[in-house]
Amino acid sequence: MPAVLQPQPLYELSLEEQEAAIIEDLLFVFMGYEGQYIRFSYSYDPNEERDQLVGPTYKISPGLDPSLEDLTLSMSKMATHYSALEHFVDVQSREEFGAVNHALCAAIRKLLQEYLVMIAQLETQFLTNDTFTLHVLNIHTLPTSQLMLQLYSLAHEFLKKNALLDVESEEDSDPDDIEHILENLKRGGELVPGNMTGKKVCKGGVVIGLITKRLETMSGDPAARSLLTSLLRDASRPYMSMLNEWLHHGGINDPHSEFLIKEQKSIKRDRLEQDYTDDYWERRYTVRDQDIPPQLLGVKDKVLLAGKYLNVVRECGGVDVSKVVEDVPVTFDDPRFLDNVNNAYAYANESLMKLLLTTHALPARLRSLKHYFFLDPSDYFTYFLELGASELRKAVKEVNTVKLQSLLDIVLRQPGTIVSLDPFKEDVYIEMNEVSLIKMLQRVVNITGIEQGEALQPLNNQPVGHDKDAKGFTSLQLNYTVPFPVSLVISRKTVWRYQALFRFLLSLRHLESQLSITWQTHNSNIVWCYKSSTRRLEIWKRRVWTLRARMMVFVQQLLYFCTLEVIEPNWQALMSSLKAKDGSLDGSGKPDRTVDELMQDHVDFLDTCLKGCMLTNGKLIRIHSKLMQTCTMFTSYTSWLSRALEKGDPDLVGNFKPPNMSDEQWKRFQVFKSQKSNSDSTSNSQLQDEETRVNNLFELIKKWETNFSRHLQILLDALNHYAATETVVLLSLCARLATANQGTDYSGLRNEEDIGP
Repeated sequence: MPAVLQPQPLYELSLEEQEAAIIEDLLFVFMGYEGQYIRFSYSYDPNEERDQLVGPTYKISPGLDPSLEDLTLSMSKMATHYSALEHFVDVQSREEFGAVNHALCAAIRKLLQEYLVMIAQLETQFLTNDTFTLHVLNIHTLPTSQLMLQLYSLAHEFLKKNALLDVESEEDSDPDDIEHILENLKRGGELVPGNMTGKKVCKGGVVIGLITKRLETMSGDPAARSLLTSLLRDASRPYMSMLNEWLHHGGINDPHSEFLIKEQKSIKRDRLEQDYTDDYWERRYTVRDQDIPPQLLGVKDKVLLAGKYLNVVRECGGVDVSKVVEDVPVTFDDPRFLDNVNNAYAYANESLMKLLLTTHALPARLRSLKHYFFLDPSDYFTYFLELGASELRKAVKEVNTVKLQSLLDIVLRQPGTIVSLDPFKEDVYIEMNEVSLIKMLQRVVNITGIEQGEALQPLNNQPVGHDKDAKGFTSLQLNYTVPFPVSLVISRKTVWRYQALFRFLLSLRHLESQLSITWQTHNSNIVWCYKSSTRRLEIWKRRVWTLRARMMVFVQQLLYFCTLEVIEPNWQALMSSLKAKDGSLDGSGKPDRTVDELMQDHVDFLDTCLKGCMLTNGKLIRIHSKLMQTCTMFTSYTSWLSRALEKGDPDLVGNFKPPNMSDEQWKRFQVFKSQKSNSDSTSNSQLQDEETRVNNLFELIKKWETNFSRHLQILLDALNHYAATETVVLLSLCARLATANQGTDYSGLRNEEDIGP
């Protein structure tokens, strides 16, 4: 600077001149400029953002009176705070910092404007009042200096949180980063390193939380408390606007991702048709646990559920989105704040419950599912199985599902049946599942998972080998179309549970019908009816009949237990809980529960039925599978046994009427024999003597008896064990099935290794 422009050195000025010069400089410094004698320190770089945010430090030219110098340096701190706040407001007002930060910056900017007005008033005093001294200036600025210090300290915390200072934020990276990157790409943004690893921005609930925490810390300072309360009120207005939109309309107006509820827009309700994990309900709307304001910590679940429920009602046209919500709290310090949340939650829950139970007739839907999947009543389904028997006996790949569907439609419309009155009969349809029931259950249970208490979850995306011997009867399953919003309660994962129970009950009913056909054969076929002259063959027949009767006892008792002792009581309990959700109190005096609890009741009902029917335990599934295979094989070999008996009975080999056979029976047998003579060859039987053939029959029936008795006893032992440790209801089944194994060699406890692989 040229010498003529240099200010006169302070040491050449009198004390009064020094004071006037310093006051004039301070008025410039207070507004963020340098004076003639008060300059920025050499360490401050006005072009460096970090230095701007920390604020400048000042140095005073030498020669100033020590008392004036101390006073000047103390007042220059206010100028530091003001300059730092000016830059803080500029940085924190950027778009990515969100609406809450913008509101906070607007409030701070208003205070800075008042600060500049005060500086102008002080300048007027300095120019017009001869008695205006540095001490008077200090007294006038003390309250404002305290205010600026509080603002500066608060801003410093935000800067540390945003890692804009040297002190890095210790917060974890934003879990929404990946979602933001994907959204940015969808909008046409570029995938550059800056976009991928951006530092976490302190916004939304975190901003409100920081102000609230500081308010608690400074509650003993009336001025600081008043300032922070005002800032909190102004900063929370946009947040409360988003909260009210969510609570009263079920919508999220959150362009900067700062609200405590996060919406994953990629999950749409269309996915409910294929979703086995309830993604739409569980993950469409979630809580940002790191961004919750302290005022909402206690009611965050209610806030989430209120909006979720209302969102469903809104999608069904039950909420007027254009209606402006009036007379609601707009700040957190409003005494009606919690009442607003609770009332919105109660209204949303009541609206969705009414929509489900009344408008969309959820109880009638559940009764419809019971008709079809639990075969209650089963008269129509027995008729359907008779009509479609020729198709269902084929290999699964040869089954004509269109034909079966048309047969089912005919049966469902048959006058006089309960299902003909069902308004939802159009929603049920036939499909074939090439994976056998046992494989399907073992795949889900994973042998040990459910036994250890894990959640039952269909693994629909894992490859599983198809059953090569699958027939129509073993692969038949029903499916059900459920419209929104009932599909939230009757979701794909609950329909899967219905299908598992249906296939289990169907397998038992089919085996029961097969055993009944076997019984008919034993009572109508001549080779079984007449009394042979060979005593050992009569003993063998009685052993076959006894084994068939034991198998029938096993199947019927298991079917009775599953339907009347497991499914029906639990169904009645579910219906009772639904009736208690009509807005009144249930018998226990407990207030009406939520839609989430209704959904959980439904899943619990199905899981309890699956557990009671022994479909969630790997060991019981394996034992049950072997027993069913034994019974099925026995029924399928009925014709072969009839032929073997005919060839093994010496009374029937010759052309003379046996002494114990009536003339009518002999005629029927001759007709039966002539029909089979073209297809059967008796050369092998003629080579074997009578004793060998009879011995072979006894060995065969002994294998079946041993196999059935052994596995039945293993099942009984396992039922006793699990009835004592898990499900006491199994004791009833154990007592029923014990009658089918009395008097056999296998009564008693079995070893664990007897189960086999």
